[in-house]
Amino acid sequence: MRNEEVARILFEISEYLEMQNIAFKPRAYEKAAQTIADLEEDIQTIADLEEDINDIYKKGGLKALEEIPGVGKSIAEKIEELLKTGKLKYYEGLKKRTPVDLSQFSNIEGLGPKKIKVLHQKLGITSLEELEQAAKKARIQKLEGFGPKSEENILKGIEFARGHKGRFLLGYAIPLAEKIESRLKALPGVEKAIIAGSYRRFKETVGDLDMLVVSKKPKEVMDYFVSQPEVARVLAHGKTKSSVTLENGIDVDIRVVLAKSYGAALAYFTGSKDHNVAMRIIAQKKGWKLNEYGLFDGQRQITGKTEEEIYKKLGLTYVEPEMRENWGELELSLKNKLPKLIGYGELEGDLQVQSNWSDGANSIKELAQTAVKQGLKYIAITDHTKRLAMAHGLDEKRLREQAKEIDRVNKEMRGKIKILKGSECDILKNGELDLSDDALKELDIVGVSVHSYFNLPKEEQTERIKKAMQNKNVDIIFHPTGRLINRRKAYEVDMEEIIKVAKETGTVFEIDAFPDRLDLNDENIRKSVEAGVKMSIDSDAHSIGHFGYLELGVAQARRGWAKKSDIINAWPLDKMKSFLKK
Repeated sequence: MRNEEVARILFEISEYLEMQNIAFKPRAYEKAAQTIADLEEDIQTIADLEEDINDIYKKGGLKALEEIPGVGKSIAEKIEELLKTGKLKYYEGLKKRTPVDLSQFSNIEGLGPKKIKVLHQKLGITSLEELEQAAKKARIQKLEGFGPKSEENILKGIEFARGHKGRFLLGYAIPLAEKIESRLKALPGVEKAIIAGSYRRFKETVGDLDMLVVSKKPKEVMDYFVSQPEVARVLAHGKTKSSVTLENGIDVDIRVVLAKSYGAALAYFTGSKDHNVAMRIIAQKKGWKLNEYGLFDGQRQITGKTEEEIYKKLGLTYVEPEMRENWGELELSLKNKLPKLIGYGELEGDLQVQSNWSDGANSIKELAQTAVKQGLKYIAITDHTKRLAMAHGLDEKRLREQAKEIDRVNKEMRGKIKILKGSECDILKNGELDLSDDALKELDIVGVSVHSYFNLPKEEQTERIKKAMQNKNVDIIFHPTGRLINRRKAYEVDMEEIIKVAKETGTVFEIDAFPDRLDLNDENIRKSVEAGVKMSIDSDAHSIGHFGYLELGVAQARRGWAKKSDIINAWPLDKMKSFLKK
């Protein structure tokens, strides 16, 4: 029973309890679930590998579980039952009382527990197929709290979810993938082991994983690979190639290659199809042949040991993996004009961080202390505003109270980090903001975002965001297109117009690094770079474990060809602050 499975069950318990209108308990289970999910998703530990819930229990038993933030005695006992037996009677009882497969509805935007309960009670819906049939027969729109628009959105949500089936969020695939990679590297006789494919290009979602290994003991590598504890099914078990399906549903292919062909294989299995075709054409024009085994002149291998050798031999400067999409990178490479991409570890600050003043899990001091450990020199506390009551959003009075707390923590941590006073202020339907200008002008940094009315017509949504950007107090547009990967499409907005206005007003676009956002996407990052619009890379942290997501944001920026000069929080604090509107 892995972290993600324990977290999923606790999340579903919270939803079942909410369906029963039980007070307080749903939130307790949700917080515990998030904490346990963060053990797995804590990308701060990508290099050091995450701590597993089973390890915590083995080391300290029930008492150790109770020490996990947000996990009280009752929930700890239920986790213990899950870890020991693989089942939980309490959970099974809730499922029998309301026999709805909640996991099928999790990716349908706008269907919360209470609406699912209505659909079950009134129409007997228990699955996605039944939901789709009811919507197509116009049965849902007749229910109280729904309507024709809700029904239309449900059908769109189902179509969207199915279109992304089989794709896994990169951020949530990384911890387990790196654990497997690390194990293989540690095997006797393994010289090199690496994950290639879209994973190495840091695509926002991955369909499967491609692993390459250099070893003179391929049989031992294959036998070990297929016997790992996370393997749910062995699809193929060969002498130098094997394939498995992991417990989380991801397929993993592995192959052992010769050292002299490692670079060619790595290039072949990393680049997109179009990038690889373009590379082969360059080789053909020179009278050579390029494939996964090397670069050849007739039968003679010219090179193939490293990627760098292959690019150099073809007259190219090395192309970073994140750029290998055939978007013009090879043309620039031939002219030695590739941009110097922002590097991992170059961020100095994080400009979107939520504390427990709104819907975050940690105090301002705890967030600051963790940010110091991450090597950051400044962070902005940007809690939600009053319109988001469910997130305990701050009004003007609480914002002033929070400012005093920030002053206190800044004094205590002087010389270690600077905490900026900020806000994630809601953009209202008409483009006005959720806080007064008088309140906003007192802040160091103002981020604004859309959290409602996602289905406005394109022109209206565009004008709404433009109006917010034209406010003299607004510095950053957080998660500018509102998408949730695999769950919700970006809202309709004219990005060309938004980019133009951002350039005119000096408004910064955020690259939200949270795994299910990565918003802006790579295409819009490139457009912003070309237009000279500056960006920030922010974790959107809601707990101390989320700061590590910043590396995902850097990867996304690199996919959009962004340089350090394009990212304001890669700059020293004074330079960053001087760029803001204020």
